[in-house]
Amino acid sequence: MLSLLDFTPALIVFDKDGTLIDFNFMWASWIAELAQRLEHATHHPLTELLRQQPPLTELLYHTLGYDAANARVLAGAPLAVCSMKTLRDMTTDIVWRSGFSRADAERITAQVWFVPDPVALAHPVADLAQIFSTLHARGIRLGVATSDDRAPTQATLDALGIAPYVDALVCADDGLPNKPAPDMLLHLCRTLDVSPSQMVMVGDAVADLEMGRNAQVARVMGVMTGLTDARELAPHADLILHSVADLI
Repeated sequence: MLSLLDFTPALIVFDKDGTLIDFNFMWASWIAELAQRLEHATHHPLTELLRQQPPLTELLYHTLGYDAANARVLAGAPLAVCSMKTLRDMTTDIVWRSGFSRADAERITAQVWFVPDPVALAHPVADLAQIFSTLHARGIRLGVATSDDRAPTQATLDALGIAPYVDALVCADDGLPNKPAPDMLLHLCRTLDVSPSQMVMVGDAVADLEMGRNAQVARVMGVMTGLTDARELAPHADLILHSVADLI
């Protein structure tokens, strides 16, 4: 850790999806199932994606940022950075734009909406329990700042075996401005009584790194386990790691 940062931080804050768990495994399957539910609820048969996409599915994928041909979420797209509430509101708007009344769009979205299983679909990018326990044993406090909601985030941390090592977390439904605004990190600073100058932010997306910059943390570190490649991360990061495993 010292060789990477030249100092020992008081607090390391991690993004969740793409940084701690495989982003595409969770969210690609989620949006594909949401499209199927929407097509069924609106009585449009869902054909094979590579042959012919129904307009509603195509609109959903285009708006939320999903490349169906390659089964990948697009870096920086709403699906990658927005909260579940925002994604739900956008889905309602998509149904409305496809020709339904606003009332029908809200009814259909309520009928089909679901959240991804935070346990079954959470595949860790590394041995997180070892990483978190090692950092914790070195006296470094650990936090999580995520665009996901609190209940699924807590369930994920519990399932991964790292909840006992997380000193604080801040989530999309906590009522704070989302990334790249600095508010989530500043909230963690206040909660744990740590100065931003003693904090490191680790994330897989530009929004994570910009949040760190905006909060004026000591270091921002990018990881290659998410949706964004090194060329996009490099201008925003002090250091780029293959994964969070490199921290130890």
